[in-house]
Amino acid sequence: MLSFRPATPADADTIAAHRYPAEADAPERPVYAGWVRGALLSGSYQGRLALSGTGEGAEVLAGAGLVWLDWGPVRGHPSPRRARLVNVWTRPDQRRRGLARRLVLELLDLARAGGAHAVTLGSTEEGRALYGRLGFSPSDSEMALRLEPA
Repeated sequence: MLSFRPATPADADTIAAHRYPAEADAPERPVYAGWVRGALLSGSYQGRLALSGTGEGAEVLAGAGLVWLDWGPVRGHPSPRRARLVNVWTRPDQRRRGLARRLVLELLDLARAGGAHAVTLGSTEEGRALYGRLGFSPSDSEMALRLEPA
């Protein structure tokens, strides 16, 4: 039996493991978990989880998060709020069952209800098909610069 629920601050370590699944990235998890805990409490992060059942023994099968950004109005988007989809993860043996799709759709509903005019995300090659089916389009305009600490 599947169940679905919002993420809580108690889920921060699990969400951090979704964000940094490789053991080589394990040292990043505690810092991210601390951030997620605070962001869940403040409402700047909203997450959804799919579980194997209900109660204490339920295992997380999939998760997804939405980060609210105070972006400011820009041309074509009068709302100062933007939303970014993050931490979309499904346990490998549970993939292709629609779990991530359901979680992302729930988060897109939250984004609409919250007044977001745009939702962005970073995607792996594997995830592009799902996001394309949900209406996301690739962007040629995004660039990034990694800054070293001063």
